[in-house]
Amino acid sequence: MTGVYHWLRTRVFPPVPDDIRDDVAVLRAQRIETLTPALFLLLAATTPTAIYAGVDTVHPAVRIGFPVVLAIVGVFGFLFLMHNRGRRMSPRRARRMIVEATWLSGVMASMCSAWAVINWLAAPPAAHSYYGMIMAMGSLATAYCLSSIRFATFVNLGIGLVPVSLLMLTSGIVAEFAAGASLVLATLFLLRMVIQQHGQLVDLLRLQRQMRELAHTDPLTGLPNRRAFDVRLSEEIADATIDRPFAIALLDLDGFKPVNDRHGHAVGDQLLCEIAERLRGACSEHAMVARQGGDEFAILVPAGSALLNTSLADHILASLAAPYRISEQSIGVGASIGFATWPKNGTTSRRLFEAADRALYAAKAADRVGAATVQSRAG
Repeated sequence: MTGVYHWLRTRVFPPVPDDIRDDVAVLRAQRIETLTPALFLLLAATTPTAIYAGVDTVHPAVRIGFPVVLAIVGVFGFLFLMHNRGRRMSPRRARRMIVEATWLSGVMASMCSAWAVINWLAAPPAAHSYYGMIMAMGSLATAYCLSSIRFATFVNLGIGLVPVSLLMLTSGIVAEFAAGASLVLATLFLLRMVIQQHGQLVDLLRLQRQMRELAHTDPLTGLPNRRAFDVRLSEEIADATIDRPFAIALLDLDGFKPVNDRHGHAVGDQLLCEIAERLRGACSEHAMVARQGGDEFAILVPAGSALLNTSLADHILASLAAPYRISEQSIGVGASIGFATWPKNGTTSRRLFEAADRALYAAKAADRVGAATVQSRAG
């Protein structure tokens, strides 16, 4: 029994890798949002036909009530999806939509299956094919729309097709047996395609994530690059509230060019990597550090970060103060840093960068004045 469960777990329901779990949820929900409006309309449109085809001896609550309820669900489902179309699909919203789609489709499949089986049993043999056909078409169409959600697909096909297939296979009528066998084979083929599709989806999303990481990562230091910083800053601005400010900082190295000129670019590259490591360690998970290019770095301190309550400039500059040991040489560089806070110094990316840039150049000017004063006193 354990071996069968393990096979089902690994082959039929393989786990989604953690690094793309959110991406998979969003893609599944987007597929539902795109495909199911037409399915809801189709469900509502077939209601008059279903009522007309119901057997008179079947209780009205089943013969008429079930199709009417499904039509109402179809109309409201269509309107709901159209109203929410265009909304940003967050991972949290995507997971909620997947759960709702699974349960709603399962309940609807149960009602459709019950209606078809009850009418089949009450109808003359000549009318049986209609109920088998309507369940086959409805279940297969639903499975296609939900194919990105394996569990929902299995549930809907099981509830929708197993009862009517058993009736067809055990009816004793050759034509119905052949149709039932064909329906079972088609269902198995569809399930195989759903399992295959999942593997292809995972491979595609992992490739996309790798390409996205390459496009948003500085190849030398491994830090996020300017593009990644801009994206994260835009997200922070979109989520910001007046009582939850955040800050950005621009950092520029002092004396980096002489290091390149004296020791060579290879040593300069190693130095940048060491500086990146120190910045990453100083900020840890409390801030995002990115390389803007050359010897320039940017830091985003999000709302709620513990670093907002510290003297961040002193903290960062202190982490860079100690000399660097590279190729058995002791190398020292300084740094200047400029801060800007949302919304005090600006409410847009451009305004924040301009304010931080002005603060950075003011810090550089102050450092030059301080150095000149020291030299004058020494003289």
